[in-house]
Amino acid sequence: MNILYISPEIAPFAKTGGLADVLAALPRAVARRGHRVALAMPLYRCVRQGGFDLQTTDNSIQVPLGQRWQPGRWLRGTLPGTDIPVYFLEHAEFYERDDPASGAGLYQYRLPQGKMADYADNSSRFIFFCRAVLEGLSGFDFWPDILHLNDWQTGLIPVYVKKIYAPRWSSKPPKTLLTIHNLAYKGLFWHWDMPLTGLDWSLFNWRELEFYGKISFLKAGIVFADLLTTVSRRYALEIQTPEYGCGLEGVLREHRGKLVGILNGVDYSVWDPRHDPYLPCHYDVATVTAGKAECRRVLHQRWNWPCRERTPLVVMVSRLVEQKGLDLIQQAADEILRWDLQWVILGLGEPHYHQFLRQMQNRHPQKLRAALEFNEPLAHLLEAAGDIFLMPSRFEPSGLNQLYSLRYGTVPVVRRVGGLADTITDCTPETLAAGTANGFCFEEYTAHALLEALRRAIWTFRDHPDIWRQLQRTGMMQDFSWDRSAAEYEAAYRRLLAGNNDESGGRNCESSGH
Repeated sequence: MNILYISPEIAPFAKTGGLADVLAALPRAVARRGHRVALAMPLYRCVRQGGFDLQTTDNSIQVPLGQRWQPGRWLRGTLPGTDIPVYFLEHAEFYERDDPASGAGLYQYRLPQGKMADYADNSSRFIFFCRAVLEGLSGFDFWPDILHLNDWQTGLIPVYVKKIYAPRWSSKPPKTLLTIHNLAYKGLFWHWDMPLTGLDWSLFNWRELEFYGKISFLKAGIVFADLLTTVSRRYALEIQTPEYGCGLEGVLREHRGKLVGILNGVDYSVWDPRHDPYLPCHYDVATVTAGKAECRRVLHQRWNWPCRERTPLVVMVSRLVEQKGLDLIQQAADEILRWDLQWVILGLGEPHYHQFLRQMQNRHPQKLRAALEFNEPLAHLLEAAGDIFLMPSRFEPSGLNQLYSLRYGTVPVVRRVGGLADTITDCTPETLAAGTANGFCFEEYTAHALLEALRRAIWTFRDHPDIWRQLQRTGMMQDFSWDRSAAEYEAAYRRLLAGNNDESGGRNCESSGH
């Protein structure tokens, strides 16, 4: 099969979160299964200045955007370590504005008071991106059988394929698959952006593009894509409920016959303590105790912290936003810091969480370290040095850090939700006897429930080293590789091309086992 992956970000070119990691790994795994793949994304400033080998092409396009025509050009590179082509859409005004030093990101910029705000022209930027992909399609290396789309920034592509481009193409129109990585980001814009899309106003209705008086790019993709996937089985069910559906639960229930849950994987070529280049020493399941001790020594030396062998090191690597449970952390922090532990939190997010963590660090300098930055090497070191990985998410479509933690022998403490529920098995006498326990879980979204789960983990670490070693061993031996996930995506692609995406509900995320 010929598959073109279209995404607003792909690692290592541009990254704001787990989406970029997925797009760096899944196409590689699908290519290893014998399929022909390519990728497409915008040419951001960080890509232009990133030292990547980019080649100009003669694939120039003109895209109508309201009453104006916008020019663009596709450049070509390759996914590092492969011959997989990556196409970059050049339009300096739209995409080359990111500058971390000034607080300008891919989709947002930092206001004077520290909060982040969306760019006012995000609608135009990603209308242009969606149409530019389809305008430039004939200039890519192959004609795709499938367009694999990702998140709201690509949500208009299925509409354009069906309503504008399919009648124009002499080749067979590709099928469209949209992966929802996080339903909370719906791509909402005011209704007067409708003329910018070039689509007929008749599509602005409650069954298609309209969402409470606004346009939703993600809803457009949900309605018009040939197949929908999301990033865990549990999340595919959760998003059909009012609690997790973000107002789209009715639309998703209506289209549940084409909704499949496929758990994200881990790229073990990047995340594995046996060969991780960011670590001061390497270790495996047989040498995990000694390896972690050396990584912890280096981490403590970095901050001049006392290194106490039986004091657990709790780590978090996260966006500092409510979704990730930061409001629970605020409520529980005073109690947690009364305990004999050390705690490192790495990440960026909302300014009020930054302020809170700085205050707590000042009050407990020997117990808490808040590294308020994006730091990939430190993220790897924390996974290796930590004993416990804390992930108390309000919702979590898939989650990657709990999977990294398993491979690094860092026992997760998580809320049982979304992908966390699919991957972490709570430590109980029954699951220990069955050999399936690999972490600690809590159900209710409360500080009390979080504290109880963390207390159980610390008690096990201190008083039952044999059980702790079993938890580490079980986690480190589990396979959450992309090869497993890629096989499920391959089945979804074959289902698409066979035309088995009946929306009657005959096969959905529940009844199909997905």
